[in-house]
Amino acid sequence: MENFTEKYSKSYLDGKWVDGDTGRKEDIVNPYDHSVITTVGLASLKQLKDAYKTAEERQKEWAHTSVNERRGIFQKVAEFLQNNRDEIIPIVSRETGGTLLKAELELNLTIDVLKETFNYMDAIDEVKEVHATIDGKRNKIYRQPLGVISSISPFNFPMNLSMRSIAPALALGNTVVHKADLQVGLTGGSIIARAFDYAGLPGGVFQSIFTTPEEIGDEMLENPVIQLVAFTGSTGFGKHIGKVAGENLKRVALELGGNNPFIVLQDAKVDKAVEAAVFGKFMHQGQICMCVNRIIVHKDLYDEFTEKFIEHASKLPYGDQTKPETVIGPLINEGQVEKVMGLIEKAEKNGVKLGLKGKREGNVITPHVFVDVDNSEEIAQSELFSPVVSIIKADSDDHAIEMANDTKYGLTSSIFTSDLKKGEAYGLKIDSGMTHINDQTVNDAANIPFGGNKQSGMGRFGNPWVIDEFTKLKWISVQEEYREFPF
Repeated sequence: MENFTEKYSKSYLDGKWVDGDTGRKEDIVNPYDHSVITTVGLASLKQLKDAYKTAEERQKEWAHTSVNERRGIFQKVAEFLQNNRDEIIPIVSRETGGTLLKAELELNLTIDVLKETFNYMDAIDEVKEVHATIDGKRNKIYRQPLGVISSISPFNFPMNLSMRSIAPALALGNTVVHKADLQVGLTGGSIIARAFDYAGLPGGVFQSIFTTPEEIGDEMLENPVIQLVAFTGSTGFGKHIGKVAGENLKRVALELGGNNPFIVLQDAKVDKAVEAAVFGKFMHQGQICMCVNRIIVHKDLYDEFTEKFIEHASKLPYGDQTKPETVIGPLINEGQVEKVMGLIEKAEKNGVKLGLKGKREGNVITPHVFVDVDNSEEIAQSELFSPVVSIIKADSDDHAIEMANDTKYGLTSSIFTSDLKKGEAYGLKIDSGMTHINDQTVNDAANIPFGGNKQSGMGRFGNPWVIDEFTKLKWISVQEEYREFPF
């Protein structure tokens, strides 16, 4: 991929790579060693408003392209990502702080999202007839694109979580104005824009902008042409989006935070549960909305599980994320590190016991394991987004489920048990969008209804559920025989 960080460190607007005209520049840095990956110019509010105007103009034509034309473009996008994976994976790792394993996983998930669109891309061409109660009438239900979509993505899995909104939106005839978190602007924006540019997507159908909230305010929520705001990120900002979008009667698709329980029932196989919990907690340093946040263990297995979990976690290699052996890399920035260290210090002051006290080296935090934690403690009720975890003792299996539900979040969850039927029954009792039996909490696929309950979000991604998020229905009735009216 040709001099990518130099050539494409710009906004992609109306089919062109353009510099921001604010005069302000920001460095994108490797969170491990703070080396500058590239420098980008920030786009202005005017540039963003122009992007929405362009998106509105181009959407009408894009909506009427054939399925074959859209499919051909998407095939080329997938081809670009696949053919350039050896160049893309190091960029993802350096920019996000993720390990090479995480970067490869993210790229694979992104390609899967693209390919799944082939299975529902023709949804906007379908017409459904429903029974009419009036003689001589035919009722037809058409599915149409919404129009212009705002897409805002986070720093943790920026390519996948961007494409999860971008791909279905475009596949179903919408146009998209997208803003990735600036810290990961190449992974979350420019690589995607370059792929669609390579594939021949008409200019203005997808646009990616380098900017900050300080420059644009709430324009990505308020612009009159926006029909839906798709956002993945914190619950706090999700609430703000919901409020602003609601006041402007715009749809939202929100995938927010999580306080995900990993439950070990009385009959679980401890060694297998430990292996799964370690992966589900420490993948990408715990910076995944689906990561294990609390481990709730039946009292009969608590000591054995805790001892083995701590032993495993204490041996995980940490440091430079670009080295193949690294498991624990850096958090995304120093602010996140300070926030996490503050939570750890506060919990210790409140008397919460550390079974494994890790350390900080720059932006790397090694595993910290709190034990004998009360489920009501702040450390147990906070989304930690780091390699920090609480282990909680349950008096019974039912007690474990009760504590699992005692949170404002409801994204995902896991249950380990030797009785699969019981596990599934308990899974239905957990108030979360997803529960995994004898697996860890970090699971995603392009053909499942991905999303959370309570303060973990609104809406569902994945085929076919995502179709309803990014389209609208239109009722056309045709009166084939003239009606008689009473007056």
